[in-house]
Order: sequence, then C-alpha cells, then structure tokens
Amino acid sequence: MNLYKIETGNLKLDGGAMFGVVPKVLWQKLYPADENNLANWAMRCMLVETDNRKILIDTGMGDKQSAKFFSYYYPNGNDTLEKSLKKNGFNFEDITDVILTHLHFDHVGGAVKYNNNRELVPTFPNATCHISKTHWDLAVNPNRREKASFLPENFLPLQKHNCLNLIKEEGEIIPGIEVKIYNGHTVGQMIPYITFKDKKIVFGADLFPSTAHIPMPYIMGYDTQPLITLKDKERFFREAINENQILFFEHDLYNECCSLEMTEKGVKVKNTFTLEEFMNN
Repeated sequence: MNLYKIETGNLKLDGGAMFGVVPKVLWQKLYPADENNLANWAMRCMLVETDNRKILIDTGMGDKQSAKFFSYYYPNGNDTLEKSLKKNGFNFEDITDVILTHLHFDHVGGAVKYNNNRELVPTFPNATCHISKTHWDLAVNPNRREKASFLPENFLPLQKHNCLNLIKEEGEIIPGIEVKIYNGHTVGQMIPYITFKDKKIVFGADLFPSTAHIPMPYIMGYDTQPLITLKDKERFFREAINENQILFFEHDLYNECCSLEMTEKGVKVKNTFTLEEFMNN
C-alpha cells in the first residue's frame, strides 16, 4: 500500500465560523487570520494505492461553479486535483474508488465535471463512489441550515451514471479501509480509517479540520449538532489514544498529520509531521 497527499488548492473562510464559540483572542494563537478575519484552509485529499485499486478520499471543490460563487471563498494556491494526481503519476481514469466523507461542496465538488458537450459527468469514469446512505438522504433533501453547501450538480450526476455505493453501516468497505460514522458536523459524515503496515491513519475531514480543532471546545460554527460533535470527539479520542492512531488533516494549511497524547488538561497534539514522514517512519 502507498499513500499520497493530493492537494487541490486552498480556500478562505471566516475564522469565527471555523471556531464557533471560542473567542478570537484564543483561536488566533493557534490558527492565523488576515485583517478581514479570513483564515486560509487547505483542501487536501488522500490517494490510497493498493495492488489492484486506487482509492481517492474526497475531491476538493472542483472548478465548475460560477465566478460569483468562488468569489465568496477566495480560492488560492497553484494546486488542482488534476495537477496533483499527475504529479504523483495518476490520471482520472486510474481511480477505481472515491470515498466521499460528506457532500459539502469543498469535499465533493471535484467528483463531477463538465465534459466537452457541457454535460455534467463523473470526473472519474471508472470509479465507484462510496457515500454514507444517511448522508446521501440528507443531501438530496437538505435542511435549510445546510442547503447552501449541498449543490446538486456536485453529486446527483453520480446517481445518474450509476456509480454510487451507499454505505449503510460502519465497517471495512475496501480491504485495509474501514469507515466510521460521526454525526456532529453533519448527519452521516463518513470518516475513513486506513491500516498502513501496523498503524492506523485517520482521514480527519470535518471531524478534525486542523490541529487547532483538537481541544474539546474548538468546534466549528458550521457543525449542525455541536453537542453531538463533543460526543464524536470523545468517542474518537478513546480509541485513537489507546491505539496510537494518526490524524491526517484535510483543511490544516500548516500541518498534514499529527499524533496525539493524553495530558492532565486533556488530549493534545504530540507531534506534527508530513504524510511522507509518517510512511517512512
């Protein structure tokens, strides 16, 4: 098995929205913001290569939305999904599986593209797309809180082209990759756990967007059920500490991975490192 980070570019989001009820005087010590209170965030995906499969986890926000839409999020950086795949020796046709943690636009946008006839088609023509069924049901019939994050053009074409695998329960969905469901950020967020050699590395998605979200009270204002997020974090930490699991961050611009430790003041970041350093350790 080989693991690759797939950088798809960055976006800017309001720092207050990213840290919820935590005052700026506290969170800005952990994650910087500019004069407009905007913090810059990665959209970092992961590619898992096995003997006969190439599994992409999340896809960034793609490039098919309007200039007006993108103007709200200040996309920046030179990386794109296609460029990062090619940099690592892969193309869209190589991907056999896409695991979508959830269907908010910055995680699923790259899964669908326009073809030469301006038709919406799956970006990865040979891939099965794995999505939590409870989350899919929410996305196609969204609540008013999340409706703006669920853009039908990002995921309905996957259904139209019969490439969906709706996951109904936790467990191994691909050899070496199991998923667990966490509901605080959004109902049915599906977090992948990858077994690499004798270690587990967890794709943090929006359960843990960054190292700054490790402390218990640091919960995004975007989370629809923050009290459930607290329980999600507690459940995650119990196992992660006992098994020395590693976190891989989708949104942390400054850190790719970290290990955790329990202290008198709760769970803290032990060490930060790159995905490559983790693989070579």
